[in-house]
Amino acid sequence: MTNQMGTTVKLFIGWIIALGVCSAVYGVAGWHSNDPARLITYLIITCMAAQMKIRLPNVSGTLSAGFLFVFIGVVELTLPESLLLGAATVLVQSFFPIRKSKSYQIAFSVSNNLTAILLAYWFHSWSDLYLKSAGLPLLLAATALIYFFFNTLPIAMVIRLTAGGRMGQLWKENYFWSFPFYLVGASIAGLMHVASAYFGWQISLLMLPLMYLIYNSYSSYIGRLEDGKVHAEEMAALHLRTIEALALAIGAKDDVTHAHLQRVQTYAVELAKDLNLSTMEVNAIRAASILHDIGKLAVPEHIISKPGKLTPEEFEKMKIHPIVGAEILERVQFPYPVAPIVLSHHEKWDGTGYPYGQKGVEIPIGARILSAVDCLDALASDRQYRRALPLDEAMKVVLDEGGKSYDPSIVALLNSRYKELEELAKKRGVATSGFAKSLKIDRGEAPATGFEKNVSEVLDARKDGSQRIDFLSSIAAARHEAQNLYELSQELGNSLSLSETLSLVASRLKKMVPFDSLVLFTLENGVLSPQYVEGADSLVLESLVVPLGEGLSGWVALNSKPIINGNPLVEPGCSGDTGQKIHLRSALAVPLMGFNGAVGVVVVYRLEPDAFSRDHLRILQAVASKLAFTVENAQKYSQAETSASIDYLTGLPNARTMFQRVDEELARSGRNGEQVSLMVCDLNGFKLVNDRFGHLTGNRLLKGIADGLVEQF
Repeated sequence: MTNQMGTTVKLFIGWIIALGVCSAVYGVAGWHSNDPARLITYLIITCMAAQMKIRLPNVSGTLSAGFLFVFIGVVELTLPESLLLGAATVLVQSFFPIRKSKSYQIAFSVSNNLTAILLAYWFHSWSDLYLKSAGLPLLLAATALIYFFFNTLPIAMVIRLTAGGRMGQLWKENYFWSFPFYLVGASIAGLMHVASAYFGWQISLLMLPLMYLIYNSYSSYIGRLEDGKVHAEEMAALHLRTIEALALAIGAKDDVTHAHLQRVQTYAVELAKDLNLSTMEVNAIRAASILHDIGKLAVPEHIISKPGKLTPEEFEKMKIHPIVGAEILERVQFPYPVAPIVLSHHEKWDGTGYPYGQKGVEIPIGARILSAVDCLDALASDRQYRRALPLDEAMKVVLDEGGKSYDPSIVALLNSRYKELEELAKKRGVATSGFAKSLKIDRGEAPATGFEKNVSEVLDARKDGSQRIDFLSSIAAARHEAQNLYELSQELGNSLSLSETLSLVASRLKKMVPFDSLVLFTLENGVLSPQYVEGADSLVLESLVVPLGEGLSGWVALNSKPIINGNPLVEPGCSGDTGQKIHLRSALAVPLMGFNGAVGVVVVYRLEPDAFSRDHLRILQAVASKLAFTVENAQKYSQAETSASIDYLTGLPNARTMFQRVDEELARSGRNGEQVSLMVCDLNGFKLVNDRFGHLTGNRLLKGIADGLVEQF
């Protein structure tokens, strides 16, 4: 399409240049001058006036005072002389002040002006012969109209072919406003013509200072208007960027990215232009496309982020977000109708949508466009509950819903342009990638040995390395963190089995703090023993026995302080001296603090050095505070379970356990047809020991007999 449009533009420009060449040849062939001195004077004044340029407000072009002498030439000079003045005007405008202009642009401008002068001259000559009764003012006005029309229309056509848009609208907005200046120029030419008849053509020398005075006043006026327009445009752009930034920040809680909003906005705005909607409607769609889900602020986060299907009650709560969003945006008081689009963007063509069940053309056109585009983008994007569909498959789904959920005419238009619009959205996404600025945070220095520096010293240390975090990712990560911590706290108390609890913690924790290995040590009798191990080098980590105060984990347990980016090789048994060496190079260790002090240490490891940040430490500390009580409760439960089956004094199974084992053995012997033997040992005279020497001595005697039995059996 681009190549075809480029070829069309080249052909049109070539056609205009050809007409200009023909006009120049026609003028040169019939060259004659009734008063060379007058021509030279007019030519000098024309060149001086052509440098008095006023910049047009809406286009990259200028309007010079030189066009006044084009009208004077048409009224008083011959056609070749008028063409010479016209060519001089354009050339001076193109080269002064000195600037680089493409040759074809200069050729087009000169040719276009020569053709317009030729047609205006012919019309004026014809009307001067046959329509003298109409009067000089009317004839000059008609001549100005001919010159204006043929001078501006080809330029508008080039803009139409290169940038698109409607021809009539482009011409009206960019050039029609200048027509009064052409009338003023024709009027001045008429006055000069009358004055020359009484005072001679030399009176035209007075025109230059008068034109300069008018030019200076008008250029100052235009400059003030342009400054006001630029300020208004900057403020409008600032408001739109502010709205977009807020929409992104809100949308990040729902995993909405800048690319999503950019794509929806591009699709919706381009479709609105294709449907020839007004500028107000297009601006409304542009704003609504990034603000349509702002009402989700009123929907609980666990409903928004739910991975599965919503319950009927949850869906009823979700239905309020278009109403809330419309109420929020009504307070903004946009100069175009944004709130109605947001209110109705979940309505369906067949009337089954929400919140009010509108159908067909009752739904605002902007909402119909937005709903179809939003559906296509949602299907082609990853969601928590499903993977993204290929764009072509997503478009097929939207097509199937045409006439049911979506306006069939809009779906048909979207189907004809979705591939082109996707490429356009990608290009605009690249161009606006600088929108999402990054926040710089420094990363702490890794301890040299892993435990000789306390955590405050480690965190205050700085180095040249840094991380850059996208602010949208940070917002989304905050939501994921809150959700994971909530789910973790809900599930920690569901099991008294320590291994099940730690497995759950490991799976949840890895989503928030990436690690290659995880170990949970429990502290008993001054020694840290691994109770749960997962990941790389697990065989080595499972064999660790760390005395309190030794190694990285022992230091953390003794001092009740965390370590970030510690050295795993300082753990006893990991340096390679004993033949076991681990490949892990950084560790993040946090103590598990119970009611009476440390009950253990949780450590996560990475294969890369200096891999953990302070944010990882913060998350692990939040998890550790909940995990410590779970570990302590699990230990108490294990102790209670042990005390229920083991005699506290002797360490042997108690009577309850004996009867349980006897029942098990009798059942087994019955199944297998085997015999069972039971040995009973009785201590004769044990009561006399208690009575004569006391219960403490009796307890020692029982403990000694129990130890002897254990040694024998």
